[in-house]
Amino acid sequence: MERWPALELASTIRHDGNGGVADDLATLQSATRWIHQQAELLAGHVDLAGLTMGEELRSEIVELRRAVRALFAQAVSPAPPSRADAHRLMPAEQALKHLNAAAAREAIVPQLDWPEGGTPRTGVLSAERDANVRLIAGLARAAIDFLSSPQREQLRACNAPRCVRYFVKSHGRQEWCKPSCGNRARAARHYQRHNATAARDLPGS
Repeated sequence: MERWPALELASTIRHDGNGGVADDLATLQSATRWIHQQAELLAGHVDLAGLTMGEELRSEIVELRRAVRALFAQAVSPAPPSRADAHRLMPAEQALKHLNAAAAREAIVPQLDWPEGGTPRTGVLSAERDANVRLIAGLARAAIDFLSSPQREQLRACNAPRCVRYFVKSHGRQEWCKPSCGNRARAARHYQRHNATAARDLPGS
């Protein structure tokens, strides 16, 4: 299954398995772990060499996530957004400005790499020395790439019970982000139908 940095960033807010919501960027330790877990995925967008993970950078990543999730909510509209933060979304106009400003922090020049006998691929050349700035700008550019791509049209908020994830539909009939969410949703529907039938059958109904 294809992965996108913007979707991975948005998915740092997730169901915790116990009926609540977990935040993979809540602490400096967990944010550092998330960045290193995404190293391979981010390689095409961000150079992590020299990164200095501190509270300021963690806060910047969290704020960028807020912007991305607000724009994800706009992308899935008029369907409802993720329940995790539907009540406190950053205004879409503010989110757009924040995302563009973050991407603009690093001046880059597109580069074409074409190894002999290999496939051409694009990269970027940057004069930015601060690895933290490169990270934020790279994550923002990845979000811009995603939101301006055909995948945006397939973006959905999973509506299974307890799930708060966004996902990209991989086939036309997909309703949930993963099979376990589909199982929960079907079980919940069965439970509701059973209760409704039982209520109708009660004396006096």
